[in-house]
Amino acid sequence: MKRTVSILSVLSLALVMTVAAFGQTPAKPQHLSKQQLNTLIATAKTPAEHERIAQYYQSQAHDYLAQSKEHEAMVAAYKSNPSMTNNKNQASTINHCEYFVQTFKDLAAKSKELAQLHEVMAKDAEQK
Repeated sequence: MKRTVSILSVLSLALVMTVAAFGQTPAKPQHLSKQQLNTLIATAKTPAEHERIAQYYQSQAHDYLAQSKEHEAMVAAYKSNPSMTNNKNQASTINHCEYFVQTFKDLAAKSKELAQLHEVMAKDAEQK
């Protein structure tokens, strides 16, 4: 009897924790293909449509920043590798990574700007 109560208690706790976890997880926006994005951009009229585009660009900015950080870590790794010291390829490898650090940061900034523009468009569409 005690064993049954213990098992039911554990199962109940697991169920409560699962429900709580799903209840707190924000819904991730559905992925848009490039074609879907272009169609949505060409036809967007409602606040929800512009918000969806803004979410896409925010997600892109997040991904670009993550890629920038990955390349920053690679720069640090190359610089700290003793076998790369005075290696003729070290400078070009580091320059390659530094180029992508800046490129991805620029892409993130432009994506954030596009997201903000569509947020403004969404507010404008609400007022109509």
